[in-house]
Formats: sequence, structure tokens, C-alpha cells
Amino acid sequence: MREKITKLFVAAAIAEACSWLALLIGMAVKYGPPGNEIGVKIFGPVHGALFVVYGLLVLVMARLHRWRLWPTLVALACAVPPFATLIFERWAARRGMLRTAGEPDRPLTPVG
Repeated sequence: MREKITKLFVAAAIAEACSWLALLIGMAVKYGPPGNEIGVKIFGPVHGALFVVYGLLVLVMARLHRWRLWPTLVALACAVPPFATLIFERWAARRGMLRTAGEPDRPLTPVG
């Protein structure tokens, strides 16, 4: 269960960043020369839903992986600026915050 939720969190972080990109492109089209609002109408709700899903998964991950308050708040704040969820996910992975119980602390090296 813990591994599935961790993979879902990583997927949500990536999806939230991609939805940011789509929303920014939609806003550029809306306010640019074409003046077409369809991109914002489609990707606005998609991004909003992924924003909420990411926020909920941060809270679940904080509980499952026993994150401290500060990294949890940073993870939640990273949903606001574009692409910051990717940066947080990479940072958390490097610090071992996404490690599941079955994974070793360091890569195994052959002996002999």
C-alpha cells in the first residue's frame, strides 16, 4: 500500500507540473493574438483537480512516511509556483523521503 501511494504521489507531482504547462499555454493563447479561451476552459479545471489531488497526497505521504512539519509545508507550498512539484519530488527522493520499507538505503554493490 505504501509503495503504491508513493508512486501515485510521484505521478501526481509530474501531472500537476504538466497541467501547469498546459494552463500556461492556454493562458498565452487566451491573452495572445488568437484570443481563444478554450485552453483555459479545458486545462483550468484539470489543473485545479490535480492541484487538490497533489495536496491530499502530500498529506497522506506526510503521514505514511512520517515527514516533519517543515517538509510537509514546503511540499504543499510547491503546488503554487509552476513546476515546483517536480523540484520537490526530486529533492525528497534524494533525501530518502520517498523510500519504501523494502528498498535498501544505498545501492547494493557486488562482492568478490
